[in-house]
Amino acid sequence: MAKLTKKQKMLNEKLDAEKLYGVDEALQTLRDVKTTKFDETIEVAMNLGVDPRHADQMVRGMVSLPSGTGKDVKVAVFARGDNADKATAAGADKVGAEDLMEDMQAGNLDYDRVIATPDMMGVVGRLGKLLGPKGLMPNPKLGTVTPNVEQAIKDAKGGQVEFRVEKAGIIHSGIGKMSFTDEQLKANFDALVSAIVKAKPSGAKGKYVRKVAMSSSMGPGLKIDTAEVEGA
Repeated sequence: MAKLTKKQKMLNEKLDAEKLYGVDEALQTLRDVKTTKFDETIEVAMNLGVDPRHADQMVRGMVSLPSGTGKDVKVAVFARGDNADKATAAGADKVGAEDLMEDMQAGNLDYDRVIATPDMMGVVGRLGKLLGPKGLMPNPKLGTVTPNVEQAIKDAKGGQVEFRVEKAGIIHSGIGKMSFTDEQLKANFDALVSAIVKAKPSGAKGKYVRKVAMSSSMGPGLKIDTAEVEGA
């Protein structure tokens, strides 16, 4: 048998695969077993009782994390004229129209959020096959197709994240960095979970929040006690 590394031994001693953790205890445990030097992201995975292949069981939305995300969010904006000037002033990383479309078609898609004014959707529509699979397609329901580009950029840069259920009924989202305080991470966790619970679709049957897990970028996944999840 291969010898266990020091890290594996430490993990085995500290972790119980079947244990249900409280949020505070999970955060402390992830800090205790951290062995990397970089500032890891704390991530949450929620298993929901939905089948997203059915339109009435889709779960998707935006939530503003009160403590921010701890990451620099890159934003591209499709706008012309005054709106383009406003977008640049509000801190967008790239602003354009047909030129931005061509830039994206050339493979430059390194953005976390794409925003468009309503009059630009004719141009943006041509990028559906590129932006859709990456979850970047501007959408009025998510506030990313809007005449108010300044607010949309402010929200994106200030800690607003999108959540979207995957095929297996799971939502993954980062809730901040290991360097955040427990209070900051707990506030972000509560905001994310609350938004997902509020977004419960009409077609969801039975128990909605089935399982919740928390992990760090390089750390183990810990099961969270769903009794801590309000409305679950």
